[in-house]
Amino acid sequence: MSTMNGRDWTLAHFSDPHLTSPDGVGVTDLMSKRLLGYLSWRRRRRHEHRPEVLDALIADIDSMKPDHVAITGDLTHLGTRQEFAQAADWLPRVGSPQHVTLVPGNHDAYLAEPWEGTFSLWAPYMRSDGPAADRDKDPRSTFPSLRVRGDVALIGVSSAAPSPPLLATGRIGPSQLEALSHLLHQTGSAGLFRILLLHHPPVPGSIRWRKRLTDAAALASVVSRQGVELILHGHAHRSYLNWLSTPSGRAPAIGVCSASELAEHPSRRAQYHIIQIQNRLGKPHVTMSVRRYSKHRECFVAVGDEQSLV
Repeated sequence: MSTMNGRDWTLAHFSDPHLTSPDGVGVTDLMSKRLLGYLSWRRRRRHEHRPEVLDALIADIDSMKPDHVAITGDLTHLGTRQEFAQAADWLPRVGSPQHVTLVPGNHDAYLAEPWEGTFSLWAPYMRSDGPAADRDKDPRSTFPSLRVRGDVALIGVSSAAPSPPLLATGRIGPSQLEALSHLLHQTGSAGLFRILLLHHPPVPGSIRWRKRLTDAAALASVVSRQGVELILHGHAHRSYLNWLSTPSGRAPAIGVCSASELAEHPSRRAQYHIIQIQNRLGKPHVTMSVRRYSKHRECFVAVGDEQSLV
């Protein structure tokens, strides 16, 4: 990694905002796995994931002035077309596609849906740098994505795949893993600080079976051969710090709580992370700070001390 253009670089990371409302969804849309999800939303989730918390999140991120924002999936509850449109209207509040990178989550892929009218609405936030060409017409050609900001490579992987009822698993797939291997090699050879973004926890055995990344071992194998400096994910609605082996040692894999959950217990309450990458004598030094929603103050506040990662 080179000089970071002579200054620090800061990334805000949040996940699982579940910002949409499926209220008014059509009956035909519920004749599937979505019925269980809709009942869960009516009974519980609409009370847990609050728009006022997301308003406070955006205000706090704006005040922190990060260089970039990463969102690791689950913008929706049921992945309906109306929810994709709601999220597309909301994303500009976070920032422009130049300053916000998005990967999808399992709730965004509740069922297999046509690209047009769903993920195509989010394409400016997901696509790689350079001309869009035909990539926005086919989700399989969107990921892995690559966005280079200074000396940082933001590499997005989609683990969003429809799963049977009562499961929330994810899958990357062989073709995406093969392309990821080449991308990690390319960006590593260029001396970039590589940040891998995905929705599901990447470390095998780190989450319950029904919510796991089914090809986590294959992803770990790619990382062990090609390396990566940092992995960010969501999905579990909890904070996680795990590690994956790389050729130069190990890389932190950091999970974050839902960005909108108004939970009673602080460990489950809405939060986001500020990742700061500093150049120290030509080598990266990475720190992370946690900002959590305060129900008393109705805003996000710093929690604990800054943590050194790399």
